[in-house]
Amino acid sequence: MAVYDLEEQEQISELKAWWARYGNFVTAIAVAAALASVGWQGLQYYKNRQAGEAGALYFALEQAMIKGDAQKTRDAAGQLIEKFPSTAYAEMGALASAGMQVEKGDAKSARAQLEWLLAKGSDSALKDIARLRLAALLLDEGAFDQALAQLANAPAPALKARFEDLRGDVLAASGKPAEARSAYQAALDALAADAGDGGETLREVIRVKQQALES
Repeated sequence: MAVYDLEEQEQISELKAWWARYGNFVTAIAVAAALASVGWQGLQYYKNRQAGEAGALYFALEQAMIKGDAQKTRDAAGQLIEKFPSTAYAEMGALASAGMQVEKGDAKSARAQLEWLLAKGSDSALKDIARLRLAALLLDEGAFDQALAQLANAPAPALKARFEDLRGDVLAASGKPAEARSAYQAALDALAADAGDGGETLREVIRVKQQALES
């Protein structure tokens, strides 16, 4: 049996006293840390699994689009929205499917998917594109005020010209030529401010619209 000197016995006694006072607290912290670690690992596994399943669905959506199958595209987008609404795949799927539905003449489905993206999405760039496309649908429906409401807030700079161009279309269709001309000019100004060489086709289209309003 080990023999302790007086100093060692005092240290052991102090340790026992400290453990008696704080042992339960230390144990609780250790258990909480272990549970947090396990929980974090579980969350990462869940997120990775969610991302994998959502990615597979998005791939199926892309394949359906390549084949021009609007029904399968819509179904895949619907599953993404229902099962994985917080993923980027759901937002991209809704936007892509909406474009396909418009091509196939199903404006109702396209509008529903765009409205979901605007209400639930988190990617500001995708939401700007969704606003632009929804405004175009509303213009086709003759809902001019609603279309202008979608275009009211400033988008990302890269989309400013297209927003102003479409705003000009809405204003022209609603019988406001002076305001339409101003919107078209704002679109041209935005294109001129763009350092890139793109947009020449859009410039020409806008100039034609301006001339039509002046004639």
